[in-house]
Amino acid sequence: MTAQYVSSGEFTRDQRYIATRITADGRDGYPVEPGRYRLIVSRACPWASRAVVVRRLLGLEHVLSMGIAGPTHDSRSWTFDLDPGHRDPVLGIERLQEAYFARYPDYDRGITVPAMVDTRTGQVVTNDYAQITLDLSTEWRAHHRPGAPDLYPEELREEIDQVNRVVFADVNNGVYRCGFAGGQEAYEKAFQRLFARLAWLADRLKDQRYLIGDTITEADVRLFTTLVRFDPVYHGHFKCNRYKLTEMPVLWAYARDLFQTPGFGDTVDFDHIKRHYYLVHRDINPTGIVPAGPDLSGWLTPHGREALGGRPFGSGSPPGPPSPGETVPPTA
Repeated sequence: MTAQYVSSGEFTRDQRYIATRITADGRDGYPVEPGRYRLIVSRACPWASRAVVVRRLLGLEHVLSMGIAGPTHDSRSWTFDLDPGHRDPVLGIERLQEAYFARYPDYDRGITVPAMVDTRTGQVVTNDYAQITLDLSTEWRAHHRPGAPDLYPEELREEIDQVNRVVFADVNNGVYRCGFAGGQEAYEKAFQRLFARLAWLADRLKDQRYLIGDTITEADVRLFTTLVRFDPVYHGHFKCNRYKLTEMPVLWAYARDLFQTPGFGDTVDFDHIKRHYYLVHRDINPTGIVPAGPDLSGWLTPHGREALGGRPFGSGSPPGPPSPGETVPPTA
C-alpha cells in the first residue's frame, strides 16, 4: 500500500498533534519519571531528529530510552524492522500505530515520529514534536547531565520562538511545500519563499556563530536538521535546486560547524535519510532509485566559524560519545 504525498495545488501540513505533555508536575496525568517513557524516532525524519539531538545534548539517555524505527514505512506506519524479530524490544510492537491505537482506537491522523510512549500502558502520550524538545529542555531539567547546555534560556525565548516560527514556515516546512506542491504556481511560490528565507538566514549568520545569542539553542537544532538533508534529498528530490547547500558559503560553514559539534553529526544517518525520501515518496520518485551521491566528505572539512567567537555549550560541556547501541554506522 503506497501513500500519496502530492495533491493538487499548495501543500498544507496537517498539524493536528496529540497535545498531551509530560511535565515535572504531571498536570496532564504524565509526570516526568526516569525509565517510564520511550522516545520513538526515525533517523530519517527531520522532526524526530530534533528530539534525538536534544536528548543527546542534554544527556537524557539514562532516563529516557529511545526506539529507532527503520527508514521506510508504508501508509500504515513506521515499523521496527531494525530490531530482532522486527519488534521494539521494550514495547514489543511491530508498528508504531499499535501505540497510537492503544490510546485512541479510532485515531485517524498521521502516525508520526517523534512519539513519546508510556511503557507502563504501551500508549502514545504525545507526538507534538515542537513541544517535545522544549519540554526536554525545561520539564526534564532535574535529569539533565552535568554541563548540559540551556537550549531554551528564559531571557531568549521570545526571540527563539520568533525565529523558529519563520524558519518553520519558510524552511523546515518550506522544502516540503516545494516537494509536495501539486502545481507549477504553488511550487514556484514555495521555491521563492524558501530561498529568500535562506538568504535572510545567511545574512543573519555571516557575523554571528549561532542564530540567537552566542551559544547553541533550540533554534539551531531546528535549522540544522533541515540543512543536513538539503543536498542529499531536498535539492534533487524536492526540486529545491537554485543552489546546493555547498554553494551557500555561510550556511554551509554554519551547518558544518554544528555537524562537527558532539550531539549533532553523530546522530545523522545519511543512508536512512536518502532511503526514506527516495523509497517512500513513490509518487515523486516512482522508480525507487536511491541516488549514490552526493559526496559527503565535505562535512568534516574545516569551517572557520570559531573566528566568530561563541561558546557552543555556554558555561557547560559537550556530551560524551554515543552509547554503543545508538552509534550511527559510518556512511561511505
